[in-house]
Amino acid sequence: MKKTIEDIDVAGKKVLVRVDFNVPLDENGNITDDTRIRAALPTIQYLLDHNAKVILMSHLGRPKGEVKPEFSLAPAAKRLGELVDTKVVFASDCVGAPAQDAVDSIADGEIVLLENLRFHKEETKNDPGFAKQLADLADVYVNDAFGSAHRAHASTAGVADYLPAVAGFLIGKELDIMGKALEDPVRPFIAILGGAKVSDKIGVIENLLDKVDCLIIGGGMANTFVRAQGFEVGKSLLDEERIGLAADLLEQARKKGIKMMLPSDFIVAKELKAGIPTSIVPVDAIPADSMALDIGPSSRIVFANEVRTAKTVIWNGPMGVAEIPEFAGGTKAIAEALAETDATTIIGGGDSAAAVKKLGYADKMTHISTGGGASLEFLEGKELPGVAALNDK
Repeated sequence: MKKTIEDIDVAGKKVLVRVDFNVPLDENGNITDDTRIRAALPTIQYLLDHNAKVILMSHLGRPKGEVKPEFSLAPAAKRLGELVDTKVVFASDCVGAPAQDAVDSIADGEIVLLENLRFHKEETKNDPGFAKQLADLADVYVNDAFGSAHRAHASTAGVADYLPAVAGFLIGKELDIMGKALEDPVRPFIAILGGAKVSDKIGVIENLLDKVDCLIIGGGMANTFVRAQGFEVGKSLLDEERIGLAADLLEQARKKGIKMMLPSDFIVAKELKAGIPTSIVPVDAIPADSMALDIGPSSRIVFANEVRTAKTVIWNGPMGVAEIPEFAGGTKAIAEALAETDATTIIGGGDSAAAVKKLGYADKMTHISTGGGASLEFLEGKELPGVAALNDK
């Protein structure tokens, strides 16, 4: 178990907090979705209530080590100021005099937000000197950026070499809920995997085959498994190099007595675009000139019925090209089934999280992970550098 902010005394201390304020901005620099800022509020508020000086740091976008005004965190500082009842100072750099002056200017119970960490190339290189500069601003380090915990960067791992390092509430919750699901789930335990690439999910499938009672596969990655069963997939997305591996995974599941469910029908079209004519075909009849772009109505019913039997469900990856209405029905059917169940439902970040929110089912889920890549690596059983760096209880 890792220490959390509740295990240390923060009163009168300068607390450096790695948050994930990598929020989407429109062309005018306005935040279009402040979910990530709101997700950090419990940790920030706890530190304020316990009279800490709160120094927040984050990245935004991919400025690649250069100062690019369109990636400034200034809009995030403004939004945070509207959400908390205290002073928020924005520092024009994350290290050096601008950062130090900003920290010196605040009292206990006030906040500094440092400018984008990735304006410095040393951040992603986990440069020890840069990590030390960040650490010198504070007395304690808190990591609450689960979305970046799978990266060994200066702000996620390096600073922990110089300061006492603990988890914030967000990372604590992620580790608690997803960790329990993987280590000691209430059964039946079902995992639903979708998305485009099999390569992204191989490690996840291999890890979950030792843990789940049933594995449901949809999305573009299902095509590789369908091909491994000897069916043609037309012009569908296909990972040629991993057909053999898909066959091996199907065989592993069979030997372990794990139910592995693949689509029995698909929505197909000749092109991937909105407004295109579509048809429903069984798994063994995908036309040579078409591509499978969503699971079909029979698959939706079978998958949804299976989900309703579960006591624990993890879902990562949409069932089709969910951003196009014609191919969003499968993802919607899974989301609806999860919303109706009384199971512990965990949405593993990324596209599935976006889909659940867009469909209006977010409040019906037990937990929506804030990390796409991080939650995938966690489900794979990998140790996350940003978590490994924290102090043990």
